Amino acid sequence: MRRAILLERQRTFDQDPKYALRLLVDVAIKALSPAINDPTTAVQTLDEIEDLLRRIAVRDLDVGRVTDDAGALRVVVPTATFQDFLSLAFDEIRFYGATSLQVMRRLRAALIGLASVAPPSRQQAIRDYLEHVEVTAKHAIPDVGDLNTALQQDRQGLGMSRTR
Repeated sequence: MRRAILLERQRTFDQDPKYALRLLVDVAIKALSPAINDPTTAVQTLDEIEDLLRRIAVRDLDVGRVTDDAGALRVVVPTATFQDFLSLAFDEIRFYGATSLQVMRRLRAALIGLASVAPPSRQQAIRDYLEHVEVTAKHAIPDVGDLNTALQQDRQGLGMSRTR
């Protein structure tokens, strides 16, 4: 059993994709802070987050159960669900970027891009999160024109949407 467990002094991206997401989210929310106010950096960070989530979306995340040769369950390790990854990746950015048209457009595009590669079993989680983004935008953006703009998808977040 001891040979099957690897302990290191620091977390690594290979061992913990949540760690990579956490670092990217930290960059985005710092960029969205009032002191920095750099939504373009947040949007660029969303590019990287979407890339990582696309890789996660097609992987088997139910790897926390280990059985022996006879099929008896021997080890249970809690693992993150796809919904956990969506929440970690987007909750704080959605919260801090709620009034940024650029961020909201890119966030929506990231979710739609993610839906294009995710298996059917994960589509509902993405649809639910898209609805969450819409509710956030409706509460944060009082102007109807700005709200309509925020609810369009735009990979660059710059107002050059191809899909309306």
